[in-house]
This record gives sequence, C-alpha cells and structure tokens, in this order.
Amino acid sequence: MNSELLSRAEDAVRRALALGATAADAVVIASDSTDVSVRDGKVEGLERSHSLDLGLRAFIGQSSAVVAGSILDEAGLTRLSERAVAMARAAPPNPHAGLAPPGEFAADWPELDLASADELSSAQLTDMAKAAEQAGLSVAGVSKSSGASASTSARSAALVTSAGFAGQYRRSGHMVSASMIAGEGTGMERDYDYHSAVHFEDLDPPDQIGRTAGERAARRLKPRKLASQKVPVIFDRRVASSLVGHLTSAILGSSIARGTSFLKDKLGEQVFADGIAIRDDPHRLRGLASRPFDGEGLSSAPRDIIADGRLLTWLTDLQSAHQLGLKSTGHASRGTSSSPSPSSSNVHLLPGTVNLQQLIRDLNRGFYVTELIGSGANMVTGDYSRGASGFWIEGGEIAFPVSEVTLAGHLLDMFRSLTPASDLRFRAGINAPSCRVEGLTLAGV
Repeated sequence: MNSELLSRAEDAVRRALALGATAADAVVIASDSTDVSVRDGKVEGLERSHSLDLGLRAFIGQSSAVVAGSILDEAGLTRLSERAVAMARAAPPNPHAGLAPPGEFAADWPELDLASADELSSAQLTDMAKAAEQAGLSVAGVSKSSGASASTSARSAALVTSAGFAGQYRRSGHMVSASMIAGEGTGMERDYDYHSAVHFEDLDPPDQIGRTAGERAARRLKPRKLASQKVPVIFDRRVASSLVGHLTSAILGSSIARGTSFLKDKLGEQVFADGIAIRDDPHRLRGLASRPFDGEGLSSAPRDIIADGRLLTWLTDLQSAHQLGLKSTGHASRGTSSSPSPSSSNVHLLPGTVNLQQLIRDLNRGFYVTELIGSGANMVTGDYSRGASGFWIEGGEIAFPVSEVTLAGHLLDMFRSLTPASDLRFRAGINAPSCRVEGLTLAGV
C-alpha cells in the first residue's frame, strides 16, 4: 500500500485549513495501466499510462469548492489549496453539503482481496490478445478480425477528511476482449466477447473469449427483418444487466431529491413481481465494484434493494440523504475533480429456478435479444426504447437471426412482468441472469 498517497492527501487538507477553510477533504488516486490491441496477428496499439491526481474539497461554512491537480510538489499543492479556498469563499452556500462526523466513519473495514500480485508484461498481454484473435478466426464462418485486446491495471486511492477519517485501498484489473466479423460483403455481421477480472487467475482463457466472439458473429449471419408486433422478449444475460442498471439509476438519491425519477414515489411499493430480489454488495470478494468504504469515508454493507418485489431503499450519499431527511446508505462515489455523488456498487438480480432453454421453450413466438443499441431509457418518465438485434423464437426454438428492430415499452411494466432465469454469472459491476419480459412492442419493417 502506498502511504505516500495518504501523506499527500493529509498535506492538502492541512494546507486548506491553514488558509482559512472550516473543513476539507482530499482524495488522491494513482493509476498505472498497459493496453495492447492486435489485428490480423500484428500489434496495432500499445499504450502505457501513469497518473497521479489529487482532488481537494474546501469548505467555508456551507460553501464549498473542488479543485483537482496533478502537479503535487510543494508549489503545486500550495496553488491548489489557495485556489480551492478562494473558490469556496465565492461559492453559494449549500446547506446539504458537508463532511461525515467521526461517529459515522468506516472502521476495521473488511479485506476484499482487490489487489492482484500479478504484473503482466506487454509481451504477455500481446500473447493473450493474439490467442483470442486466432481462436476467433478459427471459427467456421468468421471471415476477418475486428481486433482483440488485453490490458492490465492497478489503481490506488486514498481519502482524508478534516473530521478525522483516513483510509486507502488498491485495486487491480485484467481484461481480454475480441471482436469478430463473419460473412462477406454486405452480408457481414459482427459480434464480440470480453471478460474483466480483479485477479488474473479469475480471467477466462483468451482462446475461449475469442472463440465465443467468433461463434456469436457466425450465428448472426443472414438476419431477417420482422413486422412490427407485440411479443414476449427474452434478454440474454449479457444485456439483461442493463435492466438492473436502469433501476439503480432511477433510485439514486440525487435523482430522488430532484424529483427526476419515475420511481420517486415508489419506495416501499411493489415494483417487481413477488419473489424478485436485487442486492447491492460492496463487500463481494474480488468484486469489480467492491470497496471497503465509500467516497466520503462511510462504512457500507450488503443490502437488498428489491426484496419480494418491493423497493426497499434509495442509494444515497451524505448530501442527497440530508435533502431527503435520511441517513446516507454509504453509496458516495467520487473522482478527483468533482464532489461526491451516489452510485451503486456490485449489484445483481438473484437468479430464478428455470434455465434459459426453458424460457425459450415456453414461448410459441417471441424475440431473444443478444445486443442492445443506444441508451433510450428515460429515467424521468420510465419510457423505454432501444435498438436491438438477436433471434426470433418460433415454437419454442431459435428460428433465425434478426437485426434492425426497436424495442419499446415502459420500465415499470417491464419490471413487473420480469422472470429471471437461473444462469446468473458475475461478469461486471451490475449482473443479471437472462430475463423474460412480457408484451414489449417490437418495431420492425
């Protein structure tokens, strides 16, 4: 662990207080990453980056300002502190902003195993990317590569507040991706696969990732159009997580406090069907969004967002919780250049009891979505409209690939009719099994 980061954050806070700030906090983030991309067996890009940034938030009473910088020598810290305090003096008061009191700080936080000892070289990353690409190109029907990549990263973060909190943690990351093209000329289709993991040993083999990308691309050849109609839709697990993402966006305390969420009046009410549960767990071992404490130094804990279909909580930071007359749920997130704001951690929809194949077999006619395009979900109204591609289901079987359709509905109706399958896998910060949703409008030709 880099104690230098804590020292720099403590120094910035001390300088702000000496200049007249009534309170202050500082976050320091150091990151290193290497990324290799290949195409047609040759290295197309090799990027190495290193950054060290500090963000200082200074308070003058109820007024505050945030200043970020990357020149952290004596003179640089002095300029940064002077600017933050001067800006805070000129800022309008915000009665809801402030630091957490000492009694609410995280203490004795859990060991989450977020830092890998593996240090991958650019040569190793190149071999991984090439292996993924070669496996994808070996799939029947694949005509060319759209590229493959591999990366490794390490990120350390330290947070210090003038109220007495000081903490830091380190996170590593590894990733392999591949994108393949099947077919020729105007009949070409593209698809992809990727995997990210905190520890290298948890990463899927590169050849498996490339092969999956190739198989997905080949399955999409010769897509057909569909007439507009209303049908049940099955979201493959790699896109079903977006439905959970829409939920978490709609229950952020900042949106609720502004009144800009279609769920603003739904706390405690039935939002999903009976039996549906969605959980936020910042303490998942090796989780991609795990954290021992939040961006304001508060402790966090696993909690149910949805239990038996009911919405149980908002996700708040200190400011939004104060606006709502609540206590923070420990969901503050921040970078160096902005004030804290609420965000989810590791979120997952608990799996159901039927597998994906059974969901498909139960449909006489329907649409199986494997890719979504665009971000057409309105968090204020709940209206949903997104481009999609996938496969038509006929008589309980996958019949043919489909492209260039639009799915439309309302998120509340979609939530209430959602049936999860049993194929949950933890692949990202937000995860869900494949899900069936009833009665979406499919706009085709």
